[in-house]
Amino acid sequence: MIRILKLPSWQVLLGAVVTVLAAFFIGNPLVVMVVAIVAVSSIALLDKSEDTDNKEWILSSWGFTKQIMPLLAIGVVIAGFLLGSTHDDVSIPGIIPNEWVAWAVGGNSILSNFLASIVGAFMYFATLTEVPIVQGLLASGMGKGPALALLLAGPSLSLPNMLVIRGVMGTQKTIVYVAIVVVLSTIAGVVFGSL
Repeated sequence: MIRILKLPSWQVLLGAVVTVLAAFFIGNPLVVMVVAIVAVSSIALLDKSEDTDNKEWILSSWGFTKQIMPLLAIGVVIAGFLLGSTHDDVSIPGIIPNEWVAWAVGGNSILSNFLASIVGAFMYFATLTEVPIVQGLLASGMGKGPALALLLAGPSLSLPNMLVIRGVMGTQKTIVYVAIVVVLSTIAGVVFGSL
Protein backbone atom coordinates (compact mmCIF):
# COMPACT_ATOMS: atom_id res chain seq x y z
CA MET A 1 0.00 0.00 0.00
CA ILE A 2 2.87 2.34 0.75
CA ARG A 3 4.78 1.63 -2.44
CA ILE A 4 2.00 0.90 -4.94
CA LEU A 5 -0.82 3.17 -3.73
CA LYS A 6 1.64 5.78 -2.41
CA LEU A 7 -0.17 6.11 0.90
CA PRO A 8 1.58 7.67 3.91
CA SER A 9 3.43 4.98 5.83
CA TRP A 10 2.25 6.19 9.25
CA GLN A 11 -1.41 5.88 8.16
CA VAL A 12 -0.88 2.39 6.75
CA LEU A 13 0.91 1.29 9.93
CA LEU A 14 -1.86 2.80 12.08
CA GLY A 15 -4.48 0.92 10.07
CA ALA A 16 -2.47 -2.30 10.43
CA VAL A 17 -2.16 -1.83 14.19
CA VAL A 18 -5.89 -1.19 14.56
CA THR A 19 -6.64 -4.31 12.50
CA VAL A 20 -4.23 -6.46 14.56
CA LEU A 21 -5.73 -5.14 17.80
CA ALA A 22 -9.21 -5.97 16.54
CA ALA A 23 -8.03 -9.48 15.68
CA PHE A 24 -6.44 -9.89 19.10
CA PHE A 25 -9.27 -8.49 21.24
CA ILE A 26 -12.38 -9.31 19.18
CA GLY A 27 -11.23 -12.43 17.33
CA ASN A 28 -14.25 -12.62 15.02
CA PRO A 29 -12.84 -12.79 11.45
CA LEU A 30 -15.82 -10.93 9.99
CA VAL A 31 -15.39 -8.00 12.37
CA VAL A 32 -11.64 -7.93 11.74
CA MET A 33 -12.22 -7.85 7.98
CA VAL A 34 -14.69 -4.98 8.35
CA VAL A 35 -12.15 -3.08 10.50
CA ALA A 36 -9.48 -3.61 7.84
CA ILE A 37 -11.81 -2.47 5.03
CA VAL A 38 -12.78 0.64 6.99
CA ALA A 39 -9.09 1.38 7.69
CA VAL A 40 -8.04 1.04 4.04
CA SER A 41 -11.08 2.98 2.82
CA SER A 42 -10.51 5.81 5.31
CA ILE A 43 -6.83 6.11 4.42
CA ALA A 44 -7.57 6.14 0.67
CA LEU A 45 -10.48 8.59 0.95
CA LEU A 46 -8.40 11.03 3.00
CA ASP A 47 -5.48 10.81 0.56
CA LYS A 48 -4.70 14.30 -0.78
CA SER A 49 -2.09 13.24 -3.35
CA GLU A 50 -2.66 14.53 -6.85
CA ASP A 51 -0.77 11.71 -8.59
CA THR A 52 -2.95 8.85 -7.27
CA ASP A 53 -6.50 7.71 -7.94
CA ASN A 54 -7.05 6.20 -4.49
CA LYS A 55 -10.22 8.17 -3.70
CA GLU A 56 -11.74 7.34 -7.08
CA TRP A 57 -10.83 3.67 -6.57
CA ILE A 58 -12.63 3.51 -3.20
CA LEU A 59 -15.69 5.35 -4.54
CA SER A 60 -15.86 3.03 -7.58
CA SER A 61 -15.51 -0.01 -5.32
CA TRP A 62 -18.36 1.28 -3.14
CA GLY A 63 -20.50 1.81 -6.25
CA PHE A 64 -19.87 -1.75 -7.43
CA THR A 65 -20.62 -3.09 -3.95
CA LYS A 66 -23.96 -1.28 -3.89
CA GLN A 67 -24.80 -2.77 -7.30
CA ILE A 68 -23.68 -6.33 -6.65
CA MET A 69 -24.60 -7.06 -3.02
CA PRO A 70 -28.40 -6.74 -3.38
CA LEU A 71 -28.36 -8.98 -6.47
CA LEU A 72 -26.10 -11.47 -4.73
CA ALA A 73 -28.36 -11.57 -1.67
CA ILE A 74 -31.47 -12.01 -3.81
CA GLY A 75 -29.79 -14.78 -5.83
CA VAL A 76 -28.73 -16.70 -2.73
CA VAL A 77 -32.21 -16.39 -1.18
CA ILE A 78 -33.89 -17.58 -4.39
CA ALA A 79 -31.46 -20.50 -4.70
CA GLY A 80 -32.13 -21.50 -1.10
CA PHE A 81 -35.88 -21.15 -1.60
CA LEU A 82 -35.89 -23.27 -4.77
CA LEU A 83 -33.22 -25.84 -3.91
CA GLY A 84 -33.19 -25.96 -0.14
CA SER A 85 -30.07 -26.05 1.96
CA THR A 86 -28.31 -27.79 4.82
CA HIS A 87 -27.61 -26.29 8.22
CA ASP A 88 -26.03 -28.21 11.10
CA ASP A 89 -26.33 -31.45 9.07
CA VAL A 90 -30.11 -30.96 8.75
CA SER A 91 -31.49 -30.88 5.23
CA ILE A 92 -34.06 -28.15 4.59
CA PRO A 93 -36.13 -28.98 1.50
CA GLY A 94 -36.81 -26.39 -1.18
CA ILE A 95 -39.63 -25.90 -3.68
CA ILE A 96 -38.03 -28.15 -6.32
CA PRO A 97 -38.57 -31.76 -5.20
CA ASN A 98 -35.40 -33.61 -4.22
CA GLU A 99 -36.45 -36.51 -6.43
CA TRP A 100 -36.18 -34.31 -9.53
CA VAL A 101 -32.64 -33.25 -8.66
CA ALA A 102 -31.60 -36.82 -7.79
CA TRP A 103 -33.14 -38.08 -11.04
CA ALA A 104 -31.36 -35.49 -13.19
CA VAL A 105 -27.94 -35.17 -11.57
CA GLY A 106 -27.82 -37.82 -8.84
CA GLY A 107 -25.20 -40.51 -8.81
CA ASN A 108 -22.15 -40.38 -11.02
CA SER A 109 -23.24 -41.43 -14.49
CA ILE A 110 -21.78 -39.86 -17.59
CA LEU A 111 -25.23 -38.48 -18.42
CA SER A 112 -25.66 -36.77 -15.02
CA ASN A 113 -22.17 -35.25 -15.25
CA PHE A 114 -22.83 -34.14 -18.84
CA LEU A 115 -26.15 -32.56 -17.86
CA ALA A 116 -24.49 -30.71 -14.96
CA SER A 117 -21.77 -29.48 -17.33
CA ILE A 118 -24.36 -28.24 -19.84
CA VAL A 119 -26.39 -26.48 -17.13
CA GLY A 120 -23.22 -24.92 -15.72
CA ALA A 121 -22.13 -23.82 -19.19
CA PHE A 122 -25.37 -22.01 -20.03
CA MET A 123 -26.25 -20.78 -16.56
CA TYR A 124 -25.25 -17.23 -15.77
CA PHE A 125 -24.52 -16.93 -12.09
CA ALA A 126 -21.92 -15.10 -10.07
CA THR A 127 -19.00 -17.05 -8.70
CA LEU A 128 -20.10 -16.13 -5.18
CA THR A 129 -23.51 -17.73 -5.70
CA GLU A 130 -22.13 -21.00 -7.03
CA VAL A 131 -21.37 -22.38 -3.58
CA PRO A 132 -24.88 -21.87 -2.11
CA ILE A 133 -26.47 -23.20 -5.30
CA VAL A 134 -24.30 -26.32 -5.30
CA GLN A 135 -24.85 -26.75 -1.56
CA GLY A 136 -28.61 -26.74 -2.15
CA LEU A 137 -28.26 -29.16 -5.06
CA LEU A 138 -26.08 -31.52 -3.00
CA ALA A 139 -28.64 -31.42 -0.17
CA SER A 140 -31.32 -32.26 -2.75
CA GLY A 141 -29.53 -35.36 -4.01
CA MET A 142 -26.97 -34.17 -6.55
CA GLY A 143 -23.92 -36.41 -6.87
CA LYS A 144 -20.45 -35.13 -6.04
CA GLY A 145 -19.17 -35.71 -9.56
CA PRO A 146 -21.93 -33.64 -11.20
CA ALA A 147 -21.39 -30.95 -8.54
CA LEU A 148 -17.76 -30.65 -9.61
CA ALA A 149 -18.76 -30.66 -13.28
CA LEU A 150 -21.15 -27.77 -12.63
CA LEU A 151 -18.51 -25.87 -10.66
CA LEU A 152 -15.95 -26.30 -13.44
CA ALA A 153 -18.21 -25.39 -16.36
CA GLY A 154 -19.95 -22.48 -14.61
CA PRO A 155 -17.07 -20.00 -14.27
CA SER A 156 -15.65 -20.92 -17.68
CA LEU A 157 -18.84 -20.31 -19.64
CA SER A 158 -22.20 -18.60 -19.66
CA LEU A 159 -24.57 -17.61 -22.43
CA PRO A 160 -23.42 -13.96 -22.42
CA ASN A 161 -19.81 -15.17 -22.35
CA MET A 162 -20.45 -17.37 -25.39
CA LEU A 163 -21.97 -14.46 -27.32
CA VAL A 164 -18.96 -12.25 -26.60
CA ILE A 165 -16.51 -15.02 -27.54
CA ARG A 166 -18.45 -15.62 -30.76
CA GLY A 167 -18.19 -11.93 -31.64
CA VAL A 168 -14.43 -11.95 -31.10
CA MET A 169 -13.35 -15.41 -32.29
CA GLY A 170 -16.16 -16.55 -34.59
CA THR A 171 -18.77 -19.29 -34.40
CA GLN A 172 -16.56 -22.32 -35.10
CA LYS A 173 -13.95 -21.49 -32.46
CA THR A 174 -16.69 -20.71 -29.95
CA ILE A 175 -18.32 -24.10 -30.56
CA VAL A 176 -14.95 -25.83 -30.09
CA TYR A 177 -14.27 -23.88 -26.87
CA VAL A 178 -17.72 -24.68 -25.44
CA ALA A 179 -17.37 -28.34 -26.40
CA ILE A 180 -13.93 -28.58 -24.78
CA VAL A 181 -15.17 -27.01 -21.52
CA VAL A 182 -18.26 -29.24 -21.38
CA VAL A 183 -16.40 -32.46 -22.23
CA LEU A 184 -13.51 -31.83 -19.85
CA SER A 185 -15.89 -30.80 -17.04
CA THR A 186 -17.86 -34.00 -17.63
CA ILE A 187 -14.71 -36.15 -17.54
CA ALA A 188 -13.46 -34.42 -14.38
CA GLY A 189 -16.85 -34.95 -12.74
CA VAL A 190 -16.91 -38.66 -13.61
CA VAL A 191 -13.36 -39.16 -12.32
CA PHE A 192 -14.00 -37.19 -9.12
CA GLY A 193 -17.30 -38.94 -8.46
CA SER A 194 -15.68 -42.36 -8.77
CA LEU A 195 -12.98 -41.61 -6.19
